Amino acid sequence: MIIHVTNLRLQTIIGTYEHERRVRQDVIINVEMEFDGRAAAASDALGDTVNYKDIADSIADMVEKSSFFLLERLCGECLKIVMSDAKVQRATVRIDKP
Repeated sequence: MIIHVTNLRLQTIIGTYEHERRVRQDVIINVEMEFDGRAAAASDALGDTVNYKDIADSIADMVEKSSFFLLERLCGECLKIVMSDAKVQRATVRIDKP
């Protein structure tokens, strides 16, 4: 199964230029998580699935406290959070900087 967490609009310090480092900027984060959801589909129990609310909350907390120069670094840190859930088999993270 695939679960999407879409359009998390968060603010952070991101960028390499001086003007980018002075003010918080919007970033939009989208996550796709692939996992074996058969147990959750059968049981309808939260314990049998990926708790995507907890993952989204952890991403939001990290992003809003971060101050990275590169989007690649921010994306990698988001991916670490997603992959820290043992149920997630594969994931992609997309970050847009409007």
